[in-house]
Amino acid sequence: MPTPEVSQPVPALDIAGLTVRYGPVVALDDVSMTVHSGRICGLIGMNGSGKSTLFKSIMGLARPTAGRVTIAGHTIAQARARGLVSYVPQAENVDWEFPISVREVAMTGRYGRQNLFRRITSRDRTAVDDALDRVGLTDLADRQIGRLSGGQRKRAFVARGIAQGAEILLLDEPFAGVDKRSEATIIDLLRELTAAGRTVLISTHDLSTLPSFASEAVLLMQRVLVHDTPEEALRPENLALAFGVDVTGRDAEVNR
Repeated sequence: MPTPEVSQPVPALDIAGLTVRYGPVVALDDVSMTVHSGRICGLIGMNGSGKSTLFKSIMGLARPTAGRVTIAGHTIAQARARGLVSYVPQAENVDWEFPISVREVAMTGRYGRQNLFRRITSRDRTAVDDALDRVGLTDLADRQIGRLSGGQRKRAFVARGIAQGAEILLLDEPFAGVDKRSEATIIDLLRELTAAGRTVLISTHDLSTLPSFASEAVLLMQRVLVHDTPEEALRPENLALAFGVDVTGRDAEVNR
């Protein structure tokens, strides 16, 4: 009898041949990568390497010239409609003086699951309370968002993604400008989420801490140079390709 085929799990994120241009500028060039559920994938590269464009492409905010993005087996539009993916950009476009509380910011993550009239249900309140507890902001839930520190603000927007119930979290430089307590809180939370089967794609410039929390890493310079363990991605010869210098300080040719 023929051996029955074993079905492979659907990847959380599957990108094939993704190319994005801004006029004559190539932001992403034939990017292909696959990330499976329950993984933390670190995204590293110098400024201008395409990290933010990759996040925007996954969210459907940047139009590709070529290629495709599949999220948990769905198109981008389907995944967003189902609330499967949440994005925390590097810099939130927020009026910090606007009278909105931390709880209300987190509640915006529930909008996709509410009816046309945005009627808040007990399930919404429970999801928000749980998210705020997990990021350590319960005591500050009623504080105006602009009165938080940089690290607390970042945690508030991570809470929004958790409250949404997204299976895939995209975090663009969540450690930039945050205090060590907030960084540790976010890292512990990401570990909890991935242990429960969620998936995280996170960009960071803090290369020293990457191996302590990431399952894998992608080294990006318009295209994928390395997709392997954090230790392999951080080998000096690989970093030289992405950052243009090696550990001895000598210039290295950047593979574009």
